[in-house]
Amino acid sequence: MSLHESEQYERPALISDTVAGENTCSVCSRETSDEYLPVSALSDDVRRLVEANAQDSEGIQTICARCIRLFERAKDQIVKDAAVQKDGSHVLSTPLRLDADERFTGKGVTIAFLDSGFYPHQDLTTPRNRIVAYKNLLDQDGRLDSLFKPDVASWHGMMTSVVAAGNGSLSNGFYRGLAPDSDVVLVKLARTGRITDDDIRVGLEWVLENRKKYGIQVVNISAGGDDEESYLHDPLSQVVEECSAEGITVVCAVGNAGHLPNHPVVPPASAPSCIAVGGLDDNNSINRARRGMYRSSYGPTIDGLQKPEVIAPSIWVPAPILPNTPTAQQASLLKLLDQSADEDLHSIIAKHPGVDAELDAALDRPVHSIRQIITLKIRRENVITKHYKYVDGTSFSAPIVSSLVAQMLEANPGLTPSMVKRILITTAERLPHYEVDRQGWGVVDPRMAVELALSLL
Repeated sequence: MSLHESEQYERPALISDTVAGENTCSVCSRETSDEYLPVSALSDDVRRLVEANAQDSEGIQTICARCIRLFERAKDQIVKDAAVQKDGSHVLSTPLRLDADERFTGKGVTIAFLDSGFYPHQDLTTPRNRIVAYKNLLDQDGRLDSLFKPDVASWHGMMTSVVAAGNGSLSNGFYRGLAPDSDVVLVKLARTGRITDDDIRVGLEWVLENRKKYGIQVVNISAGGDDEESYLHDPLSQVVEECSAEGITVVCAVGNAGHLPNHPVVPPASAPSCIAVGGLDDNNSINRARRGMYRSSYGPTIDGLQKPEVIAPSIWVPAPILPNTPTAQQASLLKLLDQSADEDLHSIIAKHPGVDAELDAALDRPVHSIRQIITLKIRRENVITKHYKYVDGTSFSAPIVSSLVAQMLEANPGLTPSMVKRILITTAERLPHYEVDRQGWGVVDPRMAVELALSLL
């Protein structure tokens, strides 16, 4: 019996009889052997959350006990800390959308991130600084002080590392990653522009040399190299294989070229032993019927390998905004205006000149027009709160899988990279109506993956 089936749900007194004759939940679209309970019997606050986040709120009559457990667990945080969209639905966190196992948080596992730049975000440094090492490959001495000087390249690596390992400290823990207790090693590959094969290879070689010193077990690479290459002759792919042979699980973003005729998969994602991650569009919902594909790259590779192996959320992914930047100032102003009374809008805009040119130009407009501008800009800029926004791309689906790998290794430290990959593809769920080439073995299932990892102890 799976963990899903064996969990016990203490039903409220209002809920009595199981509704017979159902086998697919109208909220999550799962087939389950759980009990089905009438939505009308739920407490008002849980019922409102369910209806706001369901595909067809008017048509919901019953809900599976598993969904009730999920919303009951997250209820307080959703009400207090989740941003609310104009349609009444809530911006869901990644662990909630994937129903991650909350018992495992990546504790004792170190993930290395190879990226263009980083920033020591609060979600990584408080209450404990989990950045155990920083290597700037552009500086011979790899000075740590450069980490505290954000540049145009810092946002990407900051987001990838926090998507995986952030503890959501600026949202009371809600917008956290799957591995909020893992340690991280940050390796800066390039200043700006395209990251080359050689940049990534040098970064991986540094990881190999320092894996024992920092206990590195997982490497996340949210960058692609130059061109398609056979792994038999490609130096970068060969270093990936060496990492795997040394016990390091390498997770790579497969790329965002699915809309192109040749949709190429380039190194390091094309290396045989890495876990290449494609993109899922789940529409910010737990309803599996709403799942679709993101425009991620896919194989077969030059060597005839199936890539990606799995897919994970690649759009609607909550990520931190780089502090002390124009983007952060704009997000803060937009959320302030959104939450302020109509009579205060003009004065607030006047007190923040230069933050947003469109708002400055709207000072002479009526309140209803300013409200429209605020709403449109929040949507256009993907603002969740003044600290977080939506991001998209397989750059962010890869760290979700890296954080899941950290959960699995915490649950079972004896797993090898090949075992990790086997568990992920065994427990993945394929999307109906989409080609196998695009999605590999399907959407990762964190709860089932951790359960299978535990069973191998």
